[in-house]
Amino acid sequence: MNRTLHTIYISLFVTVGILSTALLFYTGYPYYQLPLHDRPYSDLHHLLKPSGFLGHLLGVVGTVMMIIGVAVYMIRKRVKKLHRWGFLKHWLEFHIFMCLVGPIFVLFHTAFKFGGIVSVSFWSMVAVVLSGVVGRFIYVQIPRSVKGNELDAVDIARMRKENREKLESEYSLSPDLIDYIESAGTAGRDLSNASWSGLTDAFSDLFYFRKFRSEFKLKLAAEGITDQVMINSVLNTADQEFRLLRRIRLLKSMHKLFRYWHIFHLPFAITMFVIMLIHVGATIYFGAVTL
Repeated sequence: MNRTLHTIYISLFVTVGILSTALLFYTGYPYYQLPLHDRPYSDLHHLLKPSGFLGHLLGVVGTVMMIIGVAVYMIRKRVKKLHRWGFLKHWLEFHIFMCLVGPIFVLFHTAFKFGGIVSVSFWSMVAVVLSGVVGRFIYVQIPRSVKGNELDAVDIARMRKENREKLESEYSLSPDLIDYIESAGTAGRDLSNASWSGLTDAFSDLFYFRKFRSEFKLKLAAEGITDQVMINSVLNTADQEFRLLRRIRLLKSMHKLFRYWHIFHLPFAITMFVIMLIHVGATIYFGAVTL
C-alpha cells in the first residue's frame, strides 16, 4: 500500500467513525436526554431502545465489529503463513478502527442505560478502549520498520548510519549541527531501569520535538542555508534521526510498559467478551425484551 492509498485508508476510517457517531447522536439526542421513566412515551422509543430495531442492530453490528477486529489482527499477527498479507501496522489500524467504532455502536445500543452483569461488560469495554489508546501510544514509541515490525539493533544502526551519511555527505552539514541533533536526541535522565517515568518522558517528547525543530531551523539559517527545498530535506532527515534517538532512549522503558499493558488489557478484554457472549446467548435463548 503506497502513501496515497494509506492516506485514503486512514481517512475512510476516520470519516466513517466521525460521521456514524455524529449521525447517531443527532438522531437520538431527543430520546437519550429524556429521563428513563419518560422514554417509553417517546416516538423514538421503539426504534432506539436496546431491543428496538436500530438499538438491537447497533448492538449486533458493534459486537461483530469488535470480534472481527480482535480475531483478524490476532490471526494475522500469529499465523506465519499470513505474514505476507499486508503490513502488520495496517492490520493494527484496522483493529483499532473496529475496536473503537464497535464500542461506540454498543454504547448507543444500551441507550446510555446499563445495569446488572451487563454493566460489568460495558465498563470492561470502556477499560479496554482506554487502555488500547494508551497501548497504541506505547506501541509507536518502539522503533519499527515501514511494515510495523520492531527494529533490531542491526536495523537501528543501519538507519542511523544512513541518516548520518545524508546529513554529512548529501547536505554537507557542519559537525556542530550533527552534534546538536545527537545531543538533543539523547538528552534527559537515565531511563535504563525506568518504567512509568518513561511514559511521562514520551509525552513530554511531543513538545520537545517542536522545540528541537524550531531551534534547528534557526541553526540552519545561521549556517546560511536558506533554500526552502534544501531546508525541508534536511529537516526530514534530522526529524527521523531525532525521533529515532528519542525512541532508542525510551526503548527499555517502553518494553516494560508494553508487558505491563498486556497484563492489564487482556483480562478486561476477556471479561468483556465472556459477559457479552452470556448476554447475547441469554437474549437469543429467552427472547428478552428491554423496555
